[in-house]
Amino acid sequence: MAPQTSVIHDIGYQRYKGPRLGRWYANRSLFEHSLRSAFGLGRGAKAKIFPWLVIGIVLLFAVIAIAVRSITGDTFMTYRQYAGNLSYPVMLFLAIVAPELVSRDLRDRTLPLYFSRPLARTDYALAKYAALVAAVLLLLGVPQLLIYLGAVFTRTDGFPGAWDELGDLGPGLATALIRALVLASVSLLIASLSGRRAFAAAFIVGTFLITSPIVGILSVLGNETLKALAFLVNPMTLMLGLEQWLFGPPVAGEGLPLGGYGPVYGAGALVLLGGSVGLLLLRYRKVAA
Repeated sequence: MAPQTSVIHDIGYQRYKGPRLGRWYANRSLFEHSLRSAFGLGRGAKAKIFPWLVIGIVLLFAVIAIAVRSITGDTFMTYRQYAGNLSYPVMLFLAIVAPELVSRDLRDRTLPLYFSRPLARTDYALAKYAALVAAVLLLLGVPQLLIYLGAVFTRTDGFPGAWDELGDLGPGLATALIRALVLASVSLLIASLSGRRAFAAAFIVGTFLITSPIVGILSVLGNETLKALAFLVNPMTLMLGLEQWLFGPPVAGEGLPLGGYGPVYGAGALVLLGGSVGLLLLRYRKVAA
């Protein structure tokens, strides 16, 4: 038998002796990275085109609202109407950003790299969800703040007017937060089912658009109960019903024909939110790493 000649060579690698930042730092870093990715920051020009196109649209609405109010003195749209009128741009933004946050990792099979760190599977899902919620909230909230500043500077009643305007802004920001929480959960769940961003984006848009004709059909039927509950079918109209139940119609004398079914819209929103987040967490517990 030949003598054993194996040796261990020291090629200069050293153990890391610095601080271990741990799970919280990993979660924060993933959230920050995902939020930057939502707006294409830190990436090439191609990644910025579609998110910033949507941002340009929502900011244009805000500029028009400010201009109309400064010229005529009339309110072009309430803060709550602003969020409701931008349903389609928000839908496009979700269809662009949600697949960017999760589908790419599925396609490139980078999840094992994430899960080999102190980051748990639920941490990954919740960090991505929090980033998408923050992105949608910024998309809807920042233009409302601009409209508020424009309104304050055009009012002539000083501090009382600014305070009254703030009372109108509060429900507007609250509806933006509600929309961000619910719509982000639905979109991210759908995007997590496919590693192909184009397919994921199409599925998200389809979910919002396919149910719209159903709402229209149910709302024109003679049955008053069906007419009042028809808006539960579509996530966007569900948000309108929930907001109307919480804050009243956006304009006096207008609104959805909810009848006495407002609490049903509150329960529907909670079920949709809880179910989507729960299924998202279950998805990442089961996904192959």
